Amino acid sequence: METVSLKLKKLSKISIIPRWMIFCFDLGLVNVAFFLAVLIRYDFSTLSVEFPVLSNAWILINAFGIFLFLLFRTYAGIIRFSGVQDALRIFFVAFFLDSGLALLNYFVIAYSGFAVIGYSIIIIHGLLSFVLLTAYRLLVKYMFVYLSSVKGISKRVVIYGAGDVGISTKRALEHDLNEKITIVAFVDDDLRKANKRIDGVRIEYADKLPALLQSQDIDELIIATLRLPADKKNHIVDICLSNKVSVFTIPPLKKWINGQFQARQLQNVKIEDLLDRDPIMIYNDIVGEQIKGKNILITGGAGSIGSEIVRQCLQYKPKQILIVDTAESALHDLELELLDKNFIAFKPVLASVCNLQRMEAIFQQYQPAVIYHAAAYKHVPMMEHHPVEAILTNVKGSKMIADLAVKYGAERMVMVSTDKAVNPTNVMGASKRIAEIYVQSYFRHLQAGGTQTKFITTRFGNVLGSNGSVIPRFKKQIEAGGPVTVTHPEITRYFMTIPEACQLVLEAGAMGEGGEVFVFDMGKSVKIVDLAKKMIQLSGFVPDKDIKIEFTGLRPGEKLYEELLTKNENTIPTYHEKILIAKTRVYDFNEIQTQISQLIQLAESHAGFDVIVQEMKVLVPEFISKNSAFEQLDKDRGSLKAV
Repeated sequence: METVSLKLKKLSKISIIPRWMIFCFDLGLVNVAFFLAVLIRYDFSTLSVEFPVLSNAWILINAFGIFLFLLFRTYAGIIRFSGVQDALRIFFVAFFLDSGLALLNYFVIAYSGFAVIGYSIIIIHGLLSFVLLTAYRLLVKYMFVYLSSVKGISKRVVIYGAGDVGISTKRALEHDLNEKITIVAFVDDDLRKANKRIDGVRIEYADKLPALLQSQDIDELIIATLRLPADKKNHIVDICLSNKVSVFTIPPLKKWINGQFQARQLQNVKIEDLLDRDPIMIYNDIVGEQIKGKNILITGGAGSIGSEIVRQCLQYKPKQILIVDTAESALHDLELELLDKNFIAFKPVLASVCNLQRMEAIFQQYQPAVIYHAAAYKHVPMMEHHPVEAILTNVKGSKMIADLAVKYGAERMVMVSTDKAVNPTNVMGASKRIAEIYVQSYFRHLQAGGTQTKFITTRFGNVLGSNGSVIPRFKKQIEAGGPVTVTHPEITRYFMTIPEACQLVLEAGAMGEGGEVFVFDMGKSVKIVDLAKKMIQLSGFVPDKDIKIEFTGLRPGEKLYEELLTKNENTIPTYHEKILIAKTRVYDFNEIQTQISQLIQLAESHAGFDVIVQEMKVLVPEFISKNSAFEQLDKDRGSLKAV
């Protein structure tokens, strides 16, 4: 004998009733309403009913009913997803059905003096038809809700956000045939909505979320609001993780399918969502003036930062964007992406910024007005082992692009630098600082000669999701079952999203008058071990139980804490609250040019690494190596000073 639970499970698997059955049932209810109306009219005394007379009315009701059901397609919807639109269709059917009967009755009376049907019956029938047709749909709807709520059959879900997006999310989930879910409650920050209901679902105030998750055995929480501050989102996620509740979010409105949210678009909350900050406002008119109708050159254009600069620049309708990169596959992928988006104002160029003849040919042919220089080697440990490549790409490449920008009359060059250039402890950071020094001193030198090319430097920290960054690495380690490796328990980093960083690059590049080093507001630094723990939890695991965290020691050249300014630098505010100007040391260009040329010659001649790095330390006195083979050079330098 089947158990009640098994029977309920079988019932819950009923999907969609055929349309012809709904049509027949609707018509049957109209007939039931007719006979009830007759009985009510005659006080439930069948002796008083004139059945032969009413038979004509019964035929008319069925004829009108069939016509109106077909016209308004009341049978076309899925009963358990009935809503306001379905109720309106039923209302119109009942209204026009009985209005038609009343109108016909009027003409029959006028012609023959006899009524086909009493007006009281018509009115009662109209009311009963609407009530019965609506009631049975609600009954079916809530029956399915109940069946879905039976423990072991459905997931119990809370929706955070009782606005339009939250309601859309609820309805999308209810229409999803692949998942059995029960919407237990809405949760909202607006106290005015508390204790009210939406579609029969109660709204709870946000402060009650912990108690709600514990008392109602919640499986999932869906964040269904598009404007939730990162700190609030973090708080919600922490509450859910502590109660072993999975957290999902919905995509931005622009990614909804045909303007409608679909249940399959639900996404797991990603660590990037929790590190994200309030959207940055950029002054599009200013940026647009710098880009519209001009040839734009973007070096490193297929990389994480460069490719996003390309995407954002294309929105301002340039004449053409030259995308220069040495990464063939990445350049090809970007080309296909842009073509798929119907962008045509671009040209991929496979070339190295270290190849003077190739780059000069590009400048000569296209005469770029604005240059975004994002090409660079950026991985600290790798450059610590390959200082020659760091010099050739990060220093020589930047110098060449700057020289060509002046030679071919570019309006401005915007160089993308890094926080690792501040008090550098590694070769990579020092090489970027040398590039900064060159373009700054070059601009001041050019000013005296009346040259119009402006050089602007932008400096910021780590970007979320960039190639080789810590977050993609942690994801791979978690997917592999761990361990997740962190270099040091106290290490911290600043993070920005790639779009945010690139927006600020464009804004700073547009506002710069030349010679500035723009520093971006990076927000609060993040402890990397906390980042690792949160990512493990978001993946459904317990840190140090399911997935181990191992400390491997600082890598060559790695800092515990990143800086955006040296001890001797301070900042000047700009009109944009996220962008500051660093007051940096002024260098003599002729002296710097000589020193940098010597450094490049050493790299090109493949001199010893110690010799090259020693020359870098002369150029950048604050360059103190850490956790590196080059630490001995600082000790030797200290000994010489003491003598």
